[in-house]
Amino acid sequence: MSKKSILVVEDEEDIQQLVSYNLVRAGFDVDCADSGEEALQRVRNKKPDLVLLDLMLPGIDGAEVCRVLRLDEQTRELPIIMLTAKGEEDDVMAGLDLGADDYITKPFSPGVLVSRIKAALRRKVKETVLPLREPGGIIRIHDLVIDPGRHEVKVDGGLVDLTLTEFGILEFLAKRPGWAFSRQQIIDSVRGYEYMITPRAIDVQIFSLRKKLGVTGMKVETVRGIGYRLKDH
Repeated sequence: MSKKSILVVEDEEDIQQLVSYNLVRAGFDVDCADSGEEALQRVRNKKPDLVLLDLMLPGIDGAEVCRVLRLDEQTRELPIIMLTAKGEEDDVMAGLDLGADDYITKPFSPGVLVSRIKAALRRKVKETVLPLREPGGIIRIHDLVIDPGRHEVKVDGGLVDLTLTEFGILEFLAKRPGWAFSRQQIIDSVRGYEYMITPRAIDVQIFSLRKKLGVTGMKVETVRGIGYRLKDH
């Protein structure tokens, strides 16, 4: 099996070397970039399996690199983990809203960093090898069957009466089980279902959704400081 390739985008030489050393030890093929411009060029030349992206970079910063990669059809699904000294909740949410899959703050544990990278790569494999969607867009996960065409949700074969927004939230989370999404990402996914949707309204919708799903509602987890996810097992 070929090694997974990681592009480390970090302008501080000591951190770049530390990260690279630990990733090589963990069995990854590592390439490095010192700036946002160099990162985008390296991704275009040889698409890696995952990008470890510092937020504070000279020239094009990490936020812009993430935005550009998410807008490009060729790199839209490329796993991106942000590695940055900014650890406030607003910064975490901003990074996730840009499309990052995970967010690790400095200082960090090399062991935790490697584990988070492996987890992000496993989620990608699940999406690629074991798609949840069936013909017609039907999603099956846990004891849920989500049918977007009929706009129906069944739990253990029984229909569940959901509002448009509740259905949209559940479908959005079910497309990527295990992934944590911020409230703003969820709002963007269901925008248009109702005239006004706020972060507080998302909390209310999640509460109602859990209640209607019964025991299965426990699979919709709160991720502290970030938002929500649907468990992948």
